[in-house]
Amino acid sequence: MKTLKNVILLIMTMSLITLTSCKSDDDGDGGGNAADGTVVASVDGDNFQSLDISSSATLANNGQNLIIIATNSDGQAINFTIIGYSGEGTYPIGGGANIFNSASYSETDVDINNPQNSTTEIWQAPYNDTQVGEISISNETETKVVGTFSFTAKNTGGDQSVKTISDGAFDLNKDVIN
Repeated sequence: MKTLKNVILLIMTMSLITLTSCKSDDDGDGGGNAADGTVVASVDGDNFQSLDISSSATLANNGQNLIIIATNSDGQAINFTIIGYSGEGTYPIGGGANIFNSASYSETDVDINNPQNSTTEIWQAPYNDTQVGEISISNETETKVVGTFSFTAKNTGGDQSVKTISDGAFDLNKDVIN
């Protein structure tokens, strides 16, 4: 009987950990330092700041997915997708087979003399089954989404290099599509 109680306790504990690992109810780390309409971050120590005109937050699939896309004039982009979005809180990037949230960083080198020779390198997260970052939504209104993020990404299709994206923040207008 004591063994049965211990097994039930273990199952309940593991269930609780599993259910709470997908999203925490804290309100993130504040809005960070992004200007209105932009995404900012440090990419391996170099500053990234998106342009207002090329940055967006879209709530899709009846509000179940949040997609953020941000680019700048240097050919750099940061994107992330939260599957199973449910509002303010912290969402892991990676962390097992049941975590579908993803992020990426890319660099495009445009050859102005011959655009067909342009190249794009993409660093993806997650790149294995461990948690490699998180996205925290600290404030969501009818028209805006504000939060912070950090992740480590790997160039899985290229040289296998790893980039660390840290001190990320966003303050974006929100579009809703169904």
